[in-house]
Amino acid sequence: MVSFRFSRNKGEKKAPDRSGDFVKSEKGEITNDRRSEAGDVIRRVQVLGAGCKSCRQMFENARLAVKESGLSVEVEYITDMKQIMTYGVMSLPALVINEKVVSMGKILNVPSIKRLLS
Repeated sequence: MVSFRFSRNKGEKKAPDRSGDFVKSEKGEITNDRRSEAGDVIRRVQVLGAGCKSCRQMFENARLAVKESGLSVEVEYITDMKQIMTYGVMSLPALVINEKVVSMGKILNVPSIKRLLS
């Protein structure tokens, strides 16, 4: 007889619920439809990637966009798969602004990232 257990072990943490945060635009871009709880202030910018050429390009584009926008935040590059999976991202590279995934699965150019930051 086979038994299945669907509950978590005691002390096991549940991944944050990030469902319902995404909207597909007319251009096919996946964007976030919710504003930050802290308003429009950009506090954190992260690029999630595996370390490949595409992911590194997204990181460089994000750094340039932040610099050109005059923001005083540092762009983080996260390659740890356990940390990436907590965001529910299934395709890389991904861009995270204020802990919200705003793009995944394609390399955004600098003007596109600047639009997401504004």
